[in-house]
Amino acid sequence: MLMAHPAVLRDLIENYEALVAVGAAEADSAEVRRRLDDVAYTLCVCTGTRDVDAAVVAARHQLPGARPLDDSVLAGS
Repeated sequence: MLMAHPAVLRDLIENYEALVAVGAAEADSAEVRRRLDDVAYTLCVCTGTRDVDAAVVAARHQLPGARPLDDSVLAGS
């Protein structure tokens, strides 16, 4: 599987978290929902997952400084 560059993953995580925060305050904004869906989809594609929560965890796991030997969160244990 191809791996996304850590800078791309970091940017996607930051965008996702910012949009979630904005979306909570502006639930009626179609533009925020569309952008959130786009970022969530891109995170899933970049990490090979189908769930945005799993995608965020997988993306963080691939960032520099992540504990490379601790994959218990990804294993579901």
